[in-house]
Amino acid sequence: MACDEILQKFKLYETRSNFYLVGYNKARTIWRVLKIDRLEATDLSIYEDKTVYSEAECYELLKRIDDGNRSTGGLKFVTKCYGIVGFVKFLGPYYMLLITKRRRVGNICGHIVYAVSKSDLITLPSPIVRSNMAYSKDENSRYKRLLCTVDLTKDFFFSYSYNIMRSLQKNLCEEKSGQVLYETMFVWNEFLSRSFRNHLKNTTWTVALIHGFFKQSNFSVLGKNFRLTLIARRSRHFAGTRYLKRGVNEKGRVANDVETEQIVFEDIPDEIPPQITSVVQNRGSIPLTWSQETSKLNIRPDIILHKDEEYKATRLHFDNLIMRYGHPIIILNLIKTKEKKPRESVLRAEFAKSIHVINKDLPEEERLRFLHWDLSKHARRDKKPLVALGRVAAYALELTGIFHCEITSEAHTCDSSGQTFGESSGDDETSTEDMTPTVSGCTNAENIEESEPASFQRKLAMKPIACQKGVLRTNCIDCLDRTNVAQYAYGLVALGRQLHALGLIDDPRVDLDAPLANDLMNAYEKMGDTLAFQYGGSAAHNKIFCEMRGQWKAATQSQEILRTIQRYCSNAYLDFEKQDAINVFLGHFQPQQDKPALWELDSDQHYNIGRRGHSLTEDLARSFIRRSFSDGNILVENSDPVSINNGGTENVSLGLPPSLKSEEITELSDSAPEISATDTGLSYSRFYPTLPGRQLFPDRRHTLLNELSTLDESHPSNFLDLDWLSSSGNSCEDDIFDRSSIINSTPGNNSMENVILTDAEKDETGLDHMQDNSGILNRDGTFTDKFQQWVATEGTFCF
Repeated sequence: MACDEILQKFKLYETRSNFYLVGYNKARTIWRVLKIDRLEATDLSIYEDKTVYSEAECYELLKRIDDGNRSTGGLKFVTKCYGIVGFVKFLGPYYMLLITKRRRVGNICGHIVYAVSKSDLITLPSPIVRSNMAYSKDENSRYKRLLCTVDLTKDFFFSYSYNIMRSLQKNLCEEKSGQVLYETMFVWNEFLSRSFRNHLKNTTWTVALIHGFFKQSNFSVLGKNFRLTLIARRSRHFAGTRYLKRGVNEKGRVANDVETEQIVFEDIPDEIPPQITSVVQNRGSIPLTWSQETSKLNIRPDIILHKDEEYKATRLHFDNLIMRYGHPIIILNLIKTKEKKPRESVLRAEFAKSIHVINKDLPEEERLRFLHWDLSKHARRDKKPLVALGRVAAYALELTGIFHCEITSEAHTCDSSGQTFGESSGDDETSTEDMTPTVSGCTNAENIEESEPASFQRKLAMKPIACQKGVLRTNCIDCLDRTNVAQYAYGLVALGRQLHALGLIDDPRVDLDAPLANDLMNAYEKMGDTLAFQYGGSAAHNKIFCEMRGQWKAATQSQEILRTIQRYCSNAYLDFEKQDAINVFLGHFQPQQDKPALWELDSDQHYNIGRRGHSLTEDLARSFIRRSFSDGNILVENSDPVSINNGGTENVSLGLPPSLKSEEITELSDSAPEISATDTGLSYSRFYPTLPGRQLFPDRRHTLLNELSTLDESHPSNFLDLDWLSSSGNSCEDDIFDRSSIINSTPGNNSMENVILTDAEKDETGLDHMQDNSGILNRDGTFTDKFQQWVATEGTFCF
């Protein structure tokens, strides 16, 4: 579908027997009608009128429908909306989930990105039909309430014209559109909209909702303005809460899997930027089969590791990462290496072993790069973890690079693919035409009101200058607190390279004490808080960020204690219902009559109950919407939608009587929304004084490896342990509740005394070879020749 044909605004009308959803494009030149049967008690019948109307013709059609239904109350206006999220059925009628309010949060080269401000759940059958239905006692009291627990007004965003579920590089270098985009791992309403999309064989009426974080801000450097967009996309696969979703499942999907993208381009008023850059990094749970039992008596439950000598699920996970990002895959592991009571250290040793086993079967150029760094230990010891993390980020960026693209534009009508990169989206009440793109002068794009000039289309020619190959994957135990610090360090180093690529700065680095570094830290801190709320139930532990600002230590400790308590209460008392709500929303559980209810099942393992003994075809034929099959083999993503025949396509081009204006249909309907989301959102605005006088790099730039391609066959583990780097003291949980003993070592001690591995495991992984390589850094901060030689031959980096 061409850009100028995209339906962005909708009006819902009803008669006693049908709903009529009228959709129109931004320029109000294309009007379409969708008809939904209200006389069906338990089935869903939808008819799409293929006729394209003008505005006058559409209102003439509505007038005719109104006249034909006068005896039963005529045509009534229900609500204005901005897209269909999907349809859902529990044990009674079908419901339609609509976005009824939106707010503008960003603009990526003319493509507007929106967040959901309000959503409504509309019951489809008419009141007369519903009065004859036998409702289950759980229909309203539990299932509908569970669906509402997934609050679409918090951290869900979408775009009509930009494929926000994909990175900038993929959007510009890989052409994909339509149904295939909904099959990606980041579209959270894939299940709710699947059968509807498959029936109509298009995505005209639906929007793809992304869950995570979106923030766009305007900054300046050396008098030049640029726009920074920070996007976090949370995977819908193996999604859930902290203690209920851990590690990796049998299909290679990990818990808390989040892709973070940092887009930077020069902010030129009324113009498409001439260049644009982006960089992607990833976080996700340790890809081993492990779990923790939620306990109301133990704030730190034991870690249960289920060993698999072949590491099948771990292999599947890294195969998927390679499929998504290419080579190399650089793994930054931040968990502890030694504890009085082994918890994290158990996973650390097993994780190292799994990488060694996997690398044995890979050619040298495809081996995983494993970097271990006990952030907790080093943060306590040297108090400057970001300096060391910056060096790791530079190392990773040397291997992966960033995406950099030149853009040229001219006024043009979008091509038939609908993927032309550059379209401004209009406000709901705006229809005047203006060829000038909208550029906000606000510092924070979240405060932009939904007002913008009307449309323009531009044909943009993109010329990639450099592409990112591979990705840095960061993890700690929760992939929240320590991981967010490491991702900020990576983002700061990447920002310097992005600004340099755009020609905005001469030196490709940003100092830690620069105002721009503090602005970026605020953005990553807010992202960390948002992602921590989603997975962990509280804001992130930001001890390192607070120390950088010079915040009073007692205030920081109090804040961390409160967040620890909040996270504990959420995990122990709220997460079970939250997990049930996610499973209902994502389609991992579909209620059925005479089958156990969701809350009667003791594990996600049983959510396929009711499907045993039936084929996939039989199940789909039995219900228009059924359990989500998105958790299939991770390497065989289904891009061909399943077709379900339910209703048909109707061309209802009717004779047009005298014109009917929209204001003539003003009577409100009796179909009040069943569920309405709140308009509240999360806010984490903070300001703290900054600490002066620190740089991410020493004055003399350190030398980095060009590539890690010549690995020693005898030690394919790709494992390096750099004890000189820092580790996460980011979580106050560690300070308050950690009963483990921390081995105190001087900053110059680069031995491996903190690695819990047997002699046999050391022989397997080659870690014993690091014992003699204590000279990691020169005094000026550069890597020593001895260290560089180690990396070139062994390929693994443990710090």
